[in-house]
Amino acid sequence: MSVTNSLKAIAIVLATLVPAQAALAKDELVINLVNEPATLDPHMQWNPDSYYVYRNIFDNLVTRDNDGKIVPQVAESWKQISDTELEMDIRSGITFHDGEALTADDVVYSVKRITDPDFSSPQLGQFNSIVDARKVDEDTVVLVTSEPYPALMAQLVKLSVVPEHVASELGKEGFNEAPVGSGPYKFGSWDRGVQVTLTRNADYWGDAGAFETVVFKAVPDASTRVANLRAGTADLVVSLDSDIAMQLDGNADTQVLTAATERVGFMGMNTVRAPLNDPELRRAVAMAIDREGIVEGILQGGESVATQLATSSHFGFVEGAEPIPYDLEKAKEIVASKGDAAKVQMQFATSPVYDQRIVQAIQQMLNEAGFNVEISMTDMATYLKLAQSPEQDQRPDLSFGRWSCACQDVDGVQYPLLHSSSNWSRVNDPELDKLLETGRTTLDEEARLAAYAQVQKIVEENTYILPLYQAAVLYGANAGLKWQPTANESLFLNRMSWSD
Repeated sequence: MSVTNSLKAIAIVLATLVPAQAALAKDELVINLVNEPATLDPHMQWNPDSYYVYRNIFDNLVTRDNDGKIVPQVAESWKQISDTELEMDIRSGITFHDGEALTADDVVYSVKRITDPDFSSPQLGQFNSIVDARKVDEDTVVLVTSEPYPALMAQLVKLSVVPEHVASELGKEGFNEAPVGSGPYKFGSWDRGVQVTLTRNADYWGDAGAFETVVFKAVPDASTRVANLRAGTADLVVSLDSDIAMQLDGNADTQVLTAATERVGFMGMNTVRAPLNDPELRRAVAMAIDREGIVEGILQGGESVATQLATSSHFGFVEGAEPIPYDLEKAKEIVASKGDAAKVQMQFATSPVYDQRIVQAIQQMLNEAGFNVEISMTDMATYLKLAQSPEQDQRPDLSFGRWSCACQDVDGVQYPLLHSSSNWSRVNDPELDKLLETGRTTLDEEARLAAYAQVQKIVEENTYILPLYQAAVLYGANAGLKWQPTANESLFLNRMSWSD
């Protein structure tokens, strides 16, 4: 064979290999999170870095499509058979990653596990209206609530089904180390502090994932996440702010993906201990914070000032509610009038997953008003542990957070953040508790709306918590990634694909 013919033969071989190599290269999708997951047990923490990963390992009773509509998943259909009983038909043909069939018994076990007070799930406040789950037959489960619970279906969007035979044997810690679900991806490995690897479930009953392997890496610095994306060592990066996202402008190899969310950025205040047990000082805190300045001068990503712990996409949103006005001079007057009582140092808890430009701006605004605020930065797992301390008075003085229930019902936001029984709340107001209970236990929509209007009034009058803004979410992605972000901020891997 001549040299020329040899070169042609090599060229033909290379031409056939290149597409295969390109395809193989995209067998692995790399996602940069801010932190590693706090847990991979879906009945424990429900923070973004955990949820992004474990939601792909597990199926939930129901889910939402990309338009936000509740659609079947483990439950194929359902019907309300009484004011307090919901009957669910369990899909047949689902198997867990160890090959065992998912059964009605696993559904009952999962419901009872997350609602067991002794299990101490941080999500308990979202499911504690469920008082029983019973198996009717091999394909049917009935959920029983203590009272009529209008937000039940919206909350079940978040209830994952775990295998009884695995979770009961391994226990809480063991199951976190080696989770087994029935979702489109299987747990592969967890290199603590570095990355979690998932592998495609070839036997998945639903839409299969496009990628053989997905690697979630912990990259706390946003600039580093963007640099990884531009260098091609990451395919999708989360938690970008508008300034960082601008670094991707004009880059043909990358794209910025965005969606308005149902998430509310807020500042929590510990109302049960000094100095913020004084309602006048809480009012001063609210008046010292320029929320429009934060939205327009810092965020610039499609956010809007929040008037309440809800967005217009939530049932229970109060039309016409006005935010507490920004008035720095009045805030200074109140602080000065309180003397040393207002000078107590307050710890402002935060984590790298949150936008530190906002945290630092709030600290500066509050100190300018005369408060003594110090930022306390911890990893997300520590932040969550502090925020959910068993005793309300041990929770942080101040904390920045962005809350989404992925349920589009204010019960999923306001009950956990405001009801005194919740491990997130730093409020203790019997009248408020009663209204929140009314809102989650009556099927009368008008009565629910009336209750939430009163909740809004009480929260505003007492400045129990400070809503800041309705969040938009920004992702950076390789130009080849095909994916539609949604308001509930889920990274459903089997709804992603690749096209060069």
